[in-house]
Amino acid sequence: MATLRERLADGVPLVAVSFGDDDAEGDAARVRDLGVDVAELRVDWFSSFDPAHVVDRVRAFRGVPTLATVRSKTEGGHWPGDEAERLRLYEALLPEVDAVDVELSATEVLPGVVAAARSLDRLVVVSHHDFVATPPADRLAEIVEGARAAGADLVKISTMAHGPDDVRALSALLLRYDSIPMIVIGMGGDGAASRVFFPLLGSRITYSAIGGHPAPGQLPFAETVALLERFSPAFAARRAS
Repeated sequence: MATLRERLADGVPLVAVSFGDDDAEGDAARVRDLGVDVAELRVDWFSSFDPAHVVDRVRAFRGVPTLATVRSKTEGGHWPGDEAERLRLYEALLPEVDAVDVELSATEVLPGVVAAARSLDRLVVVSHHDFVATPPADRLAEIVEGARAAGADLVKISTMAHGPDDVRALSALLLRYDSIPMIVIGMGGDGAASRVFFPLLGSRITYSAIGGHPAPGQLPFAETVALLERFSPAFAARRAS
């Protein structure tokens, strides 16, 4: 199976599904059977943060394009430890996955995560999540520039959309930075369309759900795939191959 880097290179939209550690072997089998493009391993959802346990659960997904996330509570995650522990966990994870996601706001760990990823030739998603609103255009641009300066291979911006104006603002951001690998998402019911149509404008990964903990406005995996197959011939062709 292709790596995440290889899948990103062809420009076809990718559909990710997020998983905890309740049934790593079963989830990994579902990923393979259903043809999930990216398994996001939400380590902050895990039952234990002992590095040996985490690495063991992550290894169940070997051969699958993987993105590991240890999301902070300040951006909607469940990580309960301190930043030094979180950095050590990222360092333990990096040899086992294709990429990691770390928040731009995580100034204590971001440089160390980027340095560790570079040493292993792994990708870094530098992300920003706002569960309340979509910031003004100048603030969105500032986030993109900050993430790129921090060493992002992909910049992820996920904000709460309250109506068409917010969706337009996010689509304008995506088009403005079309030369940068971006993941842009409008959360909530008003932003749900962004999860299907932004990938057609260049957003590299869209997130969907198979049970678990769906984010606001997130669509089920099967529905996301069906819609992308309808609107993206390239996506449909890859699914059929």
